[in-house]
Amino acid sequence: MMKLKTPKKGKARRELEKRAPKLVETGKKTLILHGSKTSGVLNSVLTQIYHLKKESSVRFSRKNGEVRPFESGGETALEFFSQKTDCGMFVFGSHSKKRPDNLVLGRFYDHHIYDLMEVGVENFKPVESFKYDAKLAPKAGSKPFIAFIGEGFDSVEELRHLKEVLLDLLRGEVIENINIAGIDRAYVCTATSSNKVFLTHCALRLKKSGTVVPRMELIEIGPSMDFVVRRHRLPNEGLKKEAMRTLKDQAKKKVKNVSEDIIEGKIGKVYIPDQKVGETALPYKAKGVKRERREAKSKNAEEREQASKKQKEDSTLE
Repeated sequence: MMKLKTPKKGKARRELEKRAPKLVETGKKTLILHGSKTSGVLNSVLTQIYHLKKESSVRFSRKNGEVRPFESGGETALEFFSQKTDCGMFVFGSHSKKRPDNLVLGRFYDHHIYDLMEVGVENFKPVESFKYDAKLAPKAGSKPFIAFIGEGFDSVEELRHLKEVLLDLLRGEVIENINIAGIDRAYVCTATSSNKVFLTHCALRLKKSGTVVPRMELIEIGPSMDFVVRRHRLPNEGLKKEAMRTLKDQAKKKVKNVSEDIIEGKIGKVYIPDQKVGETALPYKAKGVKRERREAKSKNAEEREQASKKQKEDSTLE
């Protein structure tokens, strides 16, 4: 097993923080593995999945007989590979008489198995069997549409679980805004029965519709296959609660002098120190001096006027 050491340098510590579980996942790398025995169909399926997710996947071409996801003790090697490659998902292919063309899809949380979904592959058609215009081929790194058709994805527990796993597997990096002209492909998942799902990969052709939004046509470019649900294992409640934790569940940091009220909302207190106006030095302004001179001049004029009036009154009395 891989020996873990406590990082002593900042670079190693930052690298481990990148691999730690995050509250907001931007994208998951996919680990693609072969079992001790595989068929030609299954090898082709794993190759096609690797090419569809080439930018965000790691493929091991050697046989891994010690990997048995549904058996106790068979998860150790799988979790070791996840820790080594920093992958959040895996696709494991195996073939046996009891379960032919078997495909196990699963997710990791903190490099431990989170959940498992086992399906059988039927009616597989590779990309080479489809004929289409080369101009419609999807561009590398393009963002796909994902469509789930059928009531079974909401009513049947196995199909609902398969929908979550396929959505994580096919969606790639999570983004907020996208240009509609850059969307050139789509994955269509159709629930044909309570335990079977038809998956196909289509190219999008944009045509004029007379409005701002163009009309889209789907052209099948492959691969396509049927998934027959066999076994599945849901995460336990404690692990699910920890993995589904959001920013709202975190304890909020106390903000000083800020409180919240149901009616008034956020309330803040602002503390202003005592203003000592008497000790404040006032700037010298010429206008103020002139005003004082004008006031003094007008006051002196009033006094002289009153003195002259008093002299006149005294002279008339004499």
